[in-house]
Amino acid sequence: MNKPLSIFIVIAILISCTIGKSVPQKIDFKSEYKFSTEIEDNVSKDTTSWKFQMSAADYAKKGDYRNALRHWDLAMGTVSKSYTKEQNDSINSIYQKVSAKEYIIKEAQKTHMVIINEAHHSSYHRFFTKSILKDLYDLGYKNLGLEALSNGEYLDTLLMERKYPVQNTGWYIVEPQFGNLVREALEIGYNVFAYEQTSDVNGKPREIEQAKNIYNEMSKHQDEKFLIHCGFDHSLEGVHGSWEKAMAGRLKEYTGINPLTINQVIYSEKSDPKLNNRLLKTIHPNEPTVLIDKENKPYPYTRGKAWSDIAIFHPNTKYLNGRPKWIFTNGNQKTEVNLTGLNITYPVFVMAFKRGENINNAVPMDIYEVLEKKSNCYLGLPKGDYVILVTNGKESYRFNQKVK
Repeated sequence: MNKPLSIFIVIAILISCTIGKSVPQKIDFKSEYKFSTEIEDNVSKDTTSWKFQMSAADYAKKGDYRNALRHWDLAMGTVSKSYTKEQNDSINSIYQKVSAKEYIIKEAQKTHMVIINEAHHSSYHRFFTKSILKDLYDLGYKNLGLEALSNGEYLDTLLMERKYPVQNTGWYIVEPQFGNLVREALEIGYNVFAYEQTSDVNGKPREIEQAKNIYNEMSKHQDEKFLIHCGFDHSLEGVHGSWEKAMAGRLKEYTGINPLTINQVIYSEKSDPKLNNRLLKTIHPNEPTVLIDKENKPYPYTRGKAWSDIAIFHPNTKYLNGRPKWIFTNGNQKTEVNLTGLNITYPVFVMAFKRGENINNAVPMDIYEVLEKKSNCYLGLPKGDYVILVTNGKESYRFNQKVK
């Protein structure tokens, strides 16, 4: 090979490796997220009965979906149960599987209020709610109430103006998929509001205060539709075993509106598919699914005298390059981040921030912990301009990257 041609090839290779990426710049940065070693060390020393609930929350915050599921199952003591083949065949003959997203959008046209819940360790539940925001907005749902938004003296008063969440917007909202839910809602044009209690109460008084806060917001936007994203039991209608009525039931009482209530929690995957709810194992969905019986009625979630109108059956997550495959869907590109040339001690966090947002306090668009020295990692990002930040807690580098 002649010398000019070899030089040209080397230059071409260098350009191909750095296209869309600027030269890394060393910066000072303090991360609010915990590395896996720190979380596991805390668990080993913690003697409280709720230690795995806290570690599941820590894993969820930093976008580690797989370990968040694992630690939540350790907290809950999940066991494996299954139906017989005959029972499985009977269930599958009775119910038809339909797209949860399509069914929710259709049913949302019949009411002015949709209430959907989440498990606080599950970033996928936030990812799903985000996926229905635009369709609901087009149906007139202009207001989004989030239980997770800090309220009262801790309210993020600049959120609507700033258009993106920061580390003090909400304790759960520091998780990237929750941050993206908020960010997407603001970009679409939702009025995003907090409704959590501020009286430091729990149980029945909390449910009442939450419902009254939402009712007060509704009085400011009469004739507009509302989407409420809450946690666990707050989406239940009917008689609650401990609270008399949950937030959804109280809100129905105060407004006279019959909401569409949705449960994402009970039929969601566990860390090991063998531990999944036996009905989820029977249905084995390939996408978020609602079951419809022969009378065209949806399968609800019921518990005693309480219920949610719809139960969503979420599929088992498949992983690619250590990340949930769903991270790379719904408008997100599988984005390779080149770590070659960074002289830094591992493990590191690789974070992506939207260009123009304050990286010192913004919730990242995505975050991934790289445990050992690698040439690259993959983030799930929509098209746009980003600041990529790589940090081990002591040293940090930033560079710009475009996602086309």
